[in-house]
Amino acid sequence: MRPARIDPAGLTGPTRGQTQRGRFRQVSHGWYVPADVDSSRVEQRILEQGMRVRGTGAVTGWAALRWLGAAYFDGTVDAAGTVLPVDLLQRSGYHPWEDDRARRSRRQLPPYDRQFVHGLWCTTAQRALFDEVRRRRTLRPAVAAICMTLASGITTRRQLREYAELRVAWEGIPLFRDALALSSEGFRSGPEVYLFLRWVLDAGLPVPLVNRPVFDLRGRLLGYPDLLDPVAGVVGEYDGAAHRGRDRHRRDVAREQCFRDVGLEYFTVVAGDLSDERLVVDRIRSTRARARFGSPSERQWTLAPPPWWRTPPPRDT
Repeated sequence: MRPARIDPAGLTGPTRGQTQRGRFRQVSHGWYVPADVDSSRVEQRILEQGMRVRGTGAVTGWAALRWLGAAYFDGTVDAAGTVLPVDLLQRSGYHPWEDDRARRSRRQLPPYDRQFVHGLWCTTAQRALFDEVRRRRTLRPAVAAICMTLASGITTRRQLREYAELRVAWEGIPLFRDALALSSEGFRSGPEVYLFLRWVLDAGLPVPLVNRPVFDLRGRLLGYPDLLDPVAGVVGEYDGAAHRGRDRHRRDVAREQCFRDVGLEYFTVVAGDLSDERLVVDRIRSTRARARFGSPSERQWTLAPPPWWRTPPPRDT
């Protein structure tokens, strides 16, 4: 529901009397929605706070990424659902506010870094992601933000590299570049990214493949392991809350057996494990120590797709 200003005639918005009788509520300076509109919905919240933008401003950061189609960015900061304010870039001509529903920055915003999408001024995917990385401040959350933006398809690694190359003096560029170097388009969830970083940064092992299809030698698809070390023959999986149901667990067990039947070693990390560095690193290393390290001619599995397989077209990376 798009917010509206007070209209004395009650045609394009509520009358002042309607706002005073509780039929409408104020969502930002001078803007109202009907009282029964659910402002907890993330897109509604972005739209409401985006109405604060004036002149050459724009919604940016996580909110712009969500508005552009990156569903990973839900506007919360932790598992408890603590709500993030909507980030706005507004250099001048703004109305002051006292609440914590939106956060204003006066950082520079060139005209080519903003766009009008679905009735709202927001930054481009590249600028929105750059601002989100700056907000996160540390490497691992920054890598997760980049990977999940890439997974949404709203930008590519090449576009992000080009964006960074043109802004060498901007605050936050070193972190952005470091995080981009560790990023991949293959991830399907945030926890997969954090498991990947445990593997690479903490266990110090070679970079694994991410969500690549694995086949047996007859051409049967075995699955898409979250992480795969093709040299050692190790599969690493993250099982979140969606894997707790009986039917899903049965499928997971059958899938693990398929990988083991062709000689792949297998480990699983579940929700809550990722925060324990030693536990996860020990699990990764012990699994790799058991692995076969078979030569390509000895393997009972392959990454080469069979003739019937239709490989998705490559992205402009």
